Amino acid sequence: MNDEARAASDPALDLSSRFPTAYTILFLLIVLVAALTWIIPAGQYDRVMNEEVGREIAVAGTYTKVDPNPQGFLDVMLAPTAGFYDPDSYAANAIDVALFVLFLGGFLGVVNATGSIDTGIRSAMTRMKGREIWMIPIMMTLFALGGTTYGMAEETLAFYAILIPVMIAAGYDAVTGVAIILIGAGIGVLGSTINPFATVIAANASGIPFTDGIWLRLVILLGGLVICAAYVMRYAQRVKDDPARSVVARQAQAHKKLFLQAAGTAAQSSTLTKTQGVILLIFAASFAVMIWGVASQGWWMAQMGALFLGAAIVIGLVGRLGEKKLTGSFVDGARDLLGVALVVGLARGIVVIMEQGLIADTILHSAEQSLGGLGDLAFINLMFWIEIGMSFFVPSSSGLAVLSMPILAPLADFAGVGRDLVVTAYQSANGLVNLINPTFAVVIGGLAIGRVSYDRWIVFIWPLMLILLVFISAALSIAALV
Repeated sequence: MNDEARAASDPALDLSSRFPTAYTILFLLIVLVAALTWIIPAGQYDRVMNEEVGREIAVAGTYTKVDPNPQGFLDVMLAPTAGFYDPDSYAANAIDVALFVLFLGGFLGVVNATGSIDTGIRSAMTRMKGREIWMIPIMMTLFALGGTTYGMAEETLAFYAILIPVMIAAGYDAVTGVAIILIGAGIGVLGSTINPFATVIAANASGIPFTDGIWLRLVILLGGLVICAAYVMRYAQRVKDDPARSVVARQAQAHKKLFLQAAGTAAQSSTLTKTQGVILLIFAASFAVMIWGVASQGWWMAQMGALFLGAAIVIGLVGRLGEKKLTGSFVDGARDLLGVALVVGLARGIVVIMEQGLIADTILHSAEQSLGGLGDLAFINLMFWIEIGMSFFVPSSSGLAVLSMPILAPLADFAGVGRDLVVTAYQSANGLVNLINPTFAVVIGGLAIGRVSYDRWIVFIWPLMLILLVFISAALSIAALV
């Protein structure tokens, strides 16, 4: 059976040649980090409680070597499980994220069982015919606003199953849908202005007001958003003009079968019934309430999971699905996202190994020594690259801020640059890396929902990464010289 035939028989099949799956990549990274614990000396900084940050932070100048704790075979095998529930000083537990993903999948399964989303997509495409391209900058701007204000990340997993079918129905591809969400929210985090999980924590850990440097971050946010929206629009238009130019062209039929339910979807009715209209209103209201809760009420995964569970029950009752179809659809929907939930714990297992192996502080100490005695321009650019490297191992924005800022930000005083510039370098580096970071569950999870393999994503995004790298480096360099 050839690739195309296999794809048609299995919509979830990954046709990206023989590139390893996300699970294999993450497990190999766990093994790699475990191997590093046998090579890199163990060490630790003293830590004190910082009330403003709400966590313990490292104390500069207190690094000492400690007895090594190299990670062996058993530690590697336990890491994925430990990634779900072990307490972690650099990143939040993953079990709540995984459970949220399953509740979200169940919610989407119930909504799909009513046929409301399919009919709504056909209705929207009929009304927007000829103007679909403008959905891209509008949606990316909305996601960027979520990223820059409250660090929208895991919450975006709820939107992939909604937006990807719309993009495919509009004549684009699954990568376009993934890019709108992942890059849109990502560029918002990269250019965080008041994000409490990045800018505010990093500024507090650095001993400065979070408003310092906000204008440079705003320039990076707006400039980056324009660059990213133009890039995605250009790619989407090329795909619509010639579907063979899609980086997932070989999966096009499989994606249509999976996301549009059936090959004849376009020929079906595009008129919403009153019941379907009410269901779509409840559907949209659920996401609006989620954003409100996260942004202003301190909600996290447990509350969001409860919201989608309740919304699924209400939609099942409104749609008259009956008890058996309601519960069956919920379980089937959760099953569809089970792989995404597993990826979350697997990705965090890498951080668990690094912490248990006591090498995180040693890496930070090496960065501290590398930055000593540099001039302003060399200092800020090396700082940017150090934060890029550390982001691969600590993808959490708040975790990286607590780990690195108390040690690296004070070094800016000796280099003659403001500490706010170090904060900007940190969050720009972290945001940039988290557009492709295989240790970041949001990246791997989003790609898994979109059925886009990691290597296809890299093929799509690497030119944009280079453009953003040059843009951010130029912005930081100019700011350091002014």
